[in-house]
Amino acid sequence: MKKTILFIFTFSLFIAACTNNNDQPVAEKRVAKGNRTYGGNFRVNETDNYQTLYIHNIKDVVSSFIATQIYEGLVRFNNKDLSIRPCIAEKWDVDSGKTQYTFHLKKGVKFQDNDCFPEGKGREVKAADFKYSFEMLCSGNADNDNFAATFKDRVVGADKFFEESKAGKSGGGVDGIKVVDDYTLQITLTSPSASFLYTLATPAASVIAKEAFDKYGKDIRTGTGPFVFVESEKASKKVVLRRNENYHGFDSLGNQLPYLDSVIVTFFPTKKEELEEFKKGNFDMVLGLPSESVREMIETQPADFQGAPPKYVLDRTPEMVTQYYEFNLTRKPFDNVKVRKAFCYAINRNKIIDEVLRGEAYGPGVNGLCPPAFKGYDITKIAGYDFDAEKAKKLMAEAGYPAGKNFPTIKIELNSGGAKNSNVAFEIQKQLMDVLGVNVDLEVVPLPQRIEDQKFAKADMFRSAWVADYPSPENFLWTLYGASVPESIDKPSFPNIPRYKNADYDKAFEMGKNAKSAEESNEHFMKAEQIMINDAPIMVLWYDENYRLTQSHVKNFFANAMRFRDLSEVYLQDTKGAAAPAKAEEEKKH
Repeated sequence: MKKTILFIFTFSLFIAACTNNNDQPVAEKRVAKGNRTYGGNFRVNETDNYQTLYIHNIKDVVSSFIATQIYEGLVRFNNKDLSIRPCIAEKWDVDSGKTQYTFHLKKGVKFQDNDCFPEGKGREVKAADFKYSFEMLCSGNADNDNFAATFKDRVVGADKFFEESKAGKSGGGVDGIKVVDDYTLQITLTSPSASFLYTLATPAASVIAKEAFDKYGKDIRTGTGPFVFVESEKASKKVVLRRNENYHGFDSLGNQLPYLDSVIVTFFPTKKEELEEFKKGNFDMVLGLPSESVREMIETQPADFQGAPPKYVLDRTPEMVTQYYEFNLTRKPFDNVKVRKAFCYAINRNKIIDEVLRGEAYGPGVNGLCPPAFKGYDITKIAGYDFDAEKAKKLMAEAGYPAGKNFPTIKIELNSGGAKNSNVAFEIQKQLMDVLGVNVDLEVVPLPQRIEDQKFAKADMFRSAWVADYPSPENFLWTLYGASVPESIDKPSFPNIPRYKNADYDKAFEMGKNAKSAEESNEHFMKAEQIMINDAPIMVLWYDENYRLTQSHVKNFFANAMRFRDLSEVYLQDTKGAAAPAKAEEEKKH
C-alpha cells in the first residue's frame, strides 16, 4: 500500500483530543480511587489503515479495534480470558430449550452526545434501539457483510426479513426479536447455539441510534462506548478518540470509566518505523513485532526489561489467528484438487517460520484452518499437509503438469502488511518454482483493493488471514460455508473467497453450529474441517504468535489470543503512581 506519512503530534492536537463537543477544554480534574489514575493519551500504531467504522460492514482487525472503543452491545468480551460479561444488558435469562434469550437492559445508558440528537445531547438507550440495530443488520438493503456471521440461520425470521428487504418488500420486523418493554429484549433462535452470546459481543451486534444513521448513513460514528470519534485531518494519517464524559461504565472500585483522556491511532506502514517511535516514547504499545527485533532489544538493552519497574514490558501470546493463501476454485488450474494439494505439499512451512518469520509463529504443526487455541478442540487430529516434494510432484504429474510443463503463470495478490507478507510471498514464489517448476507473479496492492478483488475472484491466489471474531472454531469454519457463495461470479462472495462448496462439509458445519454444547459442536466441526482440508480450497501456512511491547506505565492492559482490545479500563501511571504525562509536543516527521 502506497502511503504518505505525515506524523505531527502537537500540543493543540492533544488539547483537541480532550475537549467536549463544543471544543472547550475539560476543566474538571478527575481523581480515581485505588491508586488508579485518570488522564493521558494512549498512543498506538497500525500498519494498515482502518477500512470502515460502519459496524455491519467491518471485515478487518483495525476497523474492529477502533469500533470496539466507540460502540457497544448487549454483552462484551472479558479482556483477560475472552469470557462473556454484561455490558448494556446487565443480565439475561435462557429458557430450558436454550433457544429463547431474555435480556434485561441497564437503565441510564446514553448514546454519545452528537448533533443528530436534540440540543446535541445523547438520549437513553432502549430495547427498541437494539431491535432497530439488529434489523439493520438483517436488512438486505444495507452493507451488512456480517449478517451471515451473526443472525443468519440463527435467529427466527432473520433470513426471511433479509430476503424480503432485499427484494424491496416492506413489512414487519424480524419475528425472533421482540421488545417486551423499554428495558427488556427477547431473542428467539431457530435452534440452540453454543456461540450465540459470542456473536452478540462482536462490533456487528452493537447498538446504533436511528437518528444517527438517518443523519450520517454509513458514515455513522456514534455509539455508547467509552470513547468518541474525533474527526482529524486526513493528511495526518491518524484517528483520535476522546473520552466519553457520559459513559455508563464503572470499575469495581466505583471509578467512572474510561480513565484515559484520549486514544490516538496512527498508521506507520512498517514495523521498523513503529518500533523506533516506540523507543522514543511516542507509542505506548507495539503489537506483532518480529522476534529478531525483540531479541535485539533484549540483548542490547537488558536494563530496559530488568529494572524495578522495567522501562518496557514484554508479552508473548499464542493467538487465534491463521495465515493462509486462498485458491480461486472458479477457474483453471485450481479447479483441480490435485493441483491444490500439490501446492500444499510443496511448501516448506518450517523454512518460512524459521528463516522468514524468525520464529514468529507457533503450533505443534500446521494441520487445519483452526488454530490450536480453542479449548477442547484438538487440531492434531486433523490430517494436514507436511512438506513432501515428491508427493507434490506426483500430484502435479497426475493433474497433467509434469515438472510444471504447460502450467500457466499464476498471480498471487497480497497486501504488504508491513513487508512481512511480501517477504513470505517471495519465499513461496521460490519454493513453488524449485519444487513444482511453476511461475508465480506477485502483485502487492492496498488492503481495500485486495479485499474487493477477493470478493470478485480477480486473481488466482490471494494472501489472507483470519483473526477470530469470537473464540470458537465456528468462526473460522464459517469462512468456507458453501451457502454464502453466490451462483454468479459477477456477484461478490464473502467470506467464502475460494467459492468452495461441499454438501458434506456444510452439513457437518451446520450440525456443529446448532449443537447444544461446545463439546458436541467441536465433534461436528472437526469432521467438517477434515472434509475441507482434504479438498484443499486454501493453503494453510502458520498460526500466529505475537510479541507485544508496552511502556511500563500502561496498566490494566491484558493480552488475549483474539487481539480483542477494550481500552475502557486502561490507565497510565508513572513509577511514583502519578498519571503519566502526555507529551506536549512530539518529534516531527516529514
